[in-house]
Amino acid sequence: MKHADVTPALVEEATARLLTTVQGLDDDALAGPSLCEGWTRGHVLAHLARNADALVRVSDVALTGRPDTMYDDVATRDADIDAGAGRSASEHGTDLRDSALRLAERLEKLAAPGDRHQDVKVERTPGGFPIAVTMVPFMRLRELVYHHVDLDAGYGFADAPPEVAALFLRDAANRLAHGDEPLSLRITTDEGDEHVVGDGGTRVSGSRADVLMWLARGRTDGVAFDGPVPTLPFGG
Repeated sequence: MKHADVTPALVEEATARLLTTVQGLDDDALAGPSLCEGWTRGHVLAHLARNADALVRVSDVALTGRPDTMYDDVATRDADIDAGAGRSASEHGTDLRDSALRLAERLEKLAAPGDRHQDVKVERTPGGFPIAVTMVPFMRLRELVYHHVDLDAGYGFADAPPEVAALFLRDAANRLAHGDEPLSLRITTDEGDEHVVGDGGTRVSGSRADVLMWLARGRTDGVAFDGPVPTLPFGG
């Protein structure tokens, strides 16, 4: 599976799974900590809703031709998340559903036959790095799955479709390889994945889900290393 193979249907399925989990969380649970350092579960859900709106903006550049950016600036993005974090479980659920529907409408239009938006790119913030509109479905799917895991509410990477988890692992390895300070890893999983980062100096092994959890949040449960545990740049 490649980035371009992510369909609106896959995004819709991941959204439905997330909403099912959210339905089982009350206000007290949403005020509790998530796996994202410094964020409650409410912060995670507010981020997911505003991320959908941000990707609507990216999509609309391609669909309408009007210039825009994904976010106005980082400070406004962070303020919007903080402002929405403390809402009730019911309010979070409504916001997640409504924002996801707005994005789903755009994804269907972008996926229509005869799409003419293949070369459109949109800056994340004014003057920031450009995002290819063709990457929007993958970007949304990654946000949904990673942050569903971050809720720490019974859903893990092992619950994602195997082909999706394999894609995320390849994507994470590729991002590490092209980071400012590339690491030296040979990643192998019980499912048969193998990815070399740098010169492959440290062997990292475990189940695909456990390795993804280490790459995403630094948790080493179920992961074996043949040397010191490397320090990771987080932000999956």
